[in-house]
Amino acid sequence: QVRLAESGGASVQFGESLRLSCTASLSIFSFKVVAWYRQAPGKERELVASMTAGGSTNYADSVKGRFTMSRDIRNTAYLQMNSLEPEDTAVYYCNAVLGANAVWGQGTQVTVSS
Repeated sequence: QVRLAESGGASVQFGESLRLSCTASLSIFSFKVVAWYRQAPGKERELVASMTAGGSTNYADSVKGRFTMSRDIRNTAYLQMNSLEPEDTAVYYCNAVLGANAVWGQGTQVTVSS
Protein backbone atom coordinates (compact mmCIF):
# COMPACT_ATOMS: atom_id res chain seq x y z
CA GLN A 1 0.00 0.00 0.00
CA VAL A 2 1.40 3.38 -1.03
CA ARG A 3 1.67 5.92 1.77
CA LEU A 4 2.38 9.63 1.94
CA ALA A 5 3.43 11.41 5.11
CA GLU A 6 3.50 15.19 5.44
CA SER A 7 5.60 17.04 7.97
CA GLY A 8 6.85 20.53 8.67
CA GLY A 9 3.66 22.31 9.61
CA ALA A 10 3.88 24.84 12.41
CA SER A 11 2.58 28.11 13.81
CA VAL A 12 4.49 31.10 12.46
CA GLN A 13 4.23 34.87 12.20
CA PHE A 14 3.28 36.91 9.15
CA GLY A 15 6.19 37.08 6.70
CA GLU A 16 8.01 34.02 7.98
CA SER A 17 8.85 30.88 6.04
CA LEU A 18 8.20 27.15 6.33
CA ARG A 19 9.18 24.09 4.37
CA LEU A 20 6.75 21.21 4.18
CA SER A 21 7.86 17.69 3.31
CA CYS A 22 5.91 14.87 1.72
CA THR A 23 7.65 11.53 2.13
CA ALA A 24 6.40 8.63 0.04
CA SER A 25 6.72 4.92 0.64
CA LEU A 26 8.24 4.52 -2.82
CA SER A 27 10.29 6.62 -5.23
CA ILE A 28 8.85 10.07 -5.81
CA PHE A 29 9.47 9.51 -9.52
CA SER A 30 6.94 6.67 -9.50
CA PHE A 31 4.08 9.13 -9.50
CA LYS A 32 2.59 10.78 -12.55
CA VAL A 33 1.88 13.93 -10.53
CA VAL A 34 2.63 15.02 -6.98
CA ALA A 35 0.67 17.94 -5.61
CA TRP A 36 0.07 20.02 -2.52
CA TYR A 37 -3.47 20.97 -1.54
CA ARG A 38 -4.73 22.95 1.40
CA GLN A 39 -8.00 23.29 3.23
CA ALA A 40 -8.84 26.19 5.46
CA PRO A 41 -11.66 26.01 8.04
CA GLY A 42 -15.02 26.31 6.34
CA LYS A 43 -13.52 26.24 2.86
CA GLU A 44 -13.08 23.65 0.16
CA ARG A 45 -9.79 21.93 -0.44
CA GLU A 46 -7.79 23.80 -3.06
CA LEU A 47 -4.78 23.00 -5.22
CA VAL A 48 -1.68 24.92 -4.19
CA ALA A 49 1.10 23.46 -6.33
CA SER A 50 1.80 20.45 -8.49
CA MET A 51 4.75 18.80 -10.16
CA THR A 52 4.72 16.24 -12.95
CA ALA A 53 7.08 13.32 -13.19
CA GLY A 54 9.02 15.36 -15.75
CA GLY A 55 9.46 18.17 -13.28
CA SER A 56 7.00 20.73 -14.63
CA THR A 57 5.35 22.79 -11.93
CA ASN A 58 2.16 24.79 -11.58
CA TYR A 59 1.03 27.08 -8.81
CA ALA A 60 -2.17 28.67 -7.66
CA ASP A 61 -2.25 32.39 -8.39
CA SER A 62 -2.45 33.13 -4.67
CA VAL A 63 0.97 31.56 -3.99
CA LYS A 64 2.92 32.34 -7.17
CA GLY A 65 6.22 33.99 -6.34
CA ARG A 66 6.01 32.91 -2.69
CA PHE A 67 5.81 29.11 -2.76
CA THR A 68 8.16 26.72 -4.55
CA MET A 69 7.68 23.01 -5.02
CA SER A 70 10.67 20.70 -5.39
CA ARG A 71 11.71 17.09 -4.85
CA ASP A 72 14.78 15.13 -3.97
CA ILE A 73 16.20 12.14 -5.82
CA ARG A 74 14.64 9.62 -3.50
CA ASN A 75 11.13 9.78 -2.09
CA THR A 76 10.36 13.28 -0.84
CA ALA A 77 8.61 16.30 -2.30
CA TYR A 78 8.83 19.70 -0.67
CA LEU A 79 6.84 22.90 -0.53
CA GLN A 80 8.93 25.93 0.39
CA MET A 81 6.61 28.66 1.61
CA ASN A 82 7.96 32.19 1.96
CA SER A 83 6.32 35.45 2.94
CA LEU A 84 3.53 33.60 4.68
CA GLU A 85 0.24 35.40 5.24
CA PRO A 86 -2.67 34.68 7.59
CA GLU A 87 -4.64 33.64 4.50
CA ASP A 88 -2.22 30.71 4.10
CA THR A 89 -3.52 29.18 7.33
CA ALA A 90 -4.83 25.72 6.50
CA VAL A 91 -4.19 22.01 6.70
CA TYR A 92 -1.82 21.15 3.88
CA TYR A 93 -2.15 17.78 2.17
CA CYS A 94 0.14 15.93 -0.16
CA ASN A 95 -1.46 14.10 -3.07
CA ALA A 96 0.11 11.77 -5.60
CA VAL A 97 -1.23 10.05 -8.67
CA LEU A 98 -0.09 6.49 -9.27
CA GLY A 99 -1.64 4.88 -12.30
CA ALA A 100 -5.38 5.39 -11.99
CA ASN A 101 -5.26 5.98 -8.25
CA ALA A 102 -4.75 9.08 -6.15
CA VAL A 103 -3.12 8.81 -2.74
CA TRP A 104 -3.48 11.35 0.08
CA GLY A 105 -1.41 12.04 3.13
CA GLN A 106 -2.89 12.80 6.53
CA GLY A 107 -2.17 16.53 6.37
CA THR A 108 -0.08 18.99 8.36
CA GLN A 109 -1.34 22.17 9.99
CA VAL A 110 0.08 25.56 9.04
CA THR A 111 -1.04 28.54 11.08
CA VAL A 112 0.08 32.06 10.25
CA SER A 113 -0.67 34.86 12.70
CA SER A 114 -0.54 38.56 11.98
